[in-house]
Amino acid sequence: MANEFAKMRHLRMGLVASVMVIIVVGLSVGSAATSPTFADPARRSWEALLGGMSLAVPLASPLLLAVLASRQVDIEHQGNGWLLSQTSGVTPGGLCRIKFLAVGIVVAVGTILESVLLLGAGLLLDVPDPVPAGLWTGYTASILVANLVVLALHILLSARIDNQLVGLGIGVLGTIVAVFATALPPALAHVTPWGYYALVAAAGYQGEQLVALTPAYPSIAALGLVAAVLFTLVTNRFDRREA
Repeated sequence: MANEFAKMRHLRMGLVASVMVIIVVGLSVGSAATSPTFADPARRSWEALLGGMSLAVPLASPLLLAVLASRQVDIEHQGNGWLLSQTSGVTPGGLCRIKFLAVGIVVAVGTILESVLLLGAGLLLDVPDPVPAGLWTGYTASILVANLVVLALHILLSARIDNQLVGLGIGVLGTIVAVFATALPPALAHVTPWGYYALVAAAGYQGEQLVALTPAYPSIAALGLVAAVLFTLVTNRFDRREA
């Protein structure tokens, strides 16, 4: 873990994570501010901010998560770090698990920070209604699970494929899927990890009315469980691969 965090400082991973936070918060506030109801201080609502975040996260997170995973894994390809780690007693699969844990901590901090900053923005903008604490917490937890699942996928891709442009290309494709998943039937949104960004949206328009939505908690919990099992199985197979 200490080695992975040292690599992060060298790779400026904190800067990439900060960019993700800034983009999500900026787009969320900007989207809310352009809402017709938000211009009137008396009509400002938390749903506008949650709706803005539900749009901003799918736009920013998939590609930047791919960048985080790619940077953290590609250094092993460049310096034959897989072999070096094996000589130190750390298998390729074990190294992937350590990388996921280390980068996952950064992603978790960034995701929570996005939520806290947006909550602070709402308080500064004097949203008159009480904070929907349950919905806000549930949405933040759901987005965190989705982010970690996408991160795990890209760590596996980056470890398996030397050409990091492949992973970044899939990140771009994931962004497109995440953005347009709101227009897909729920059954199709369940097919890819990026579709879950739409399934856990905390607010959205029904007709012309912006309303609070209940995230698909059972679906995101199932995604997290299945992803954890698959990540463990795949990294165990990496353990039997020659460096």
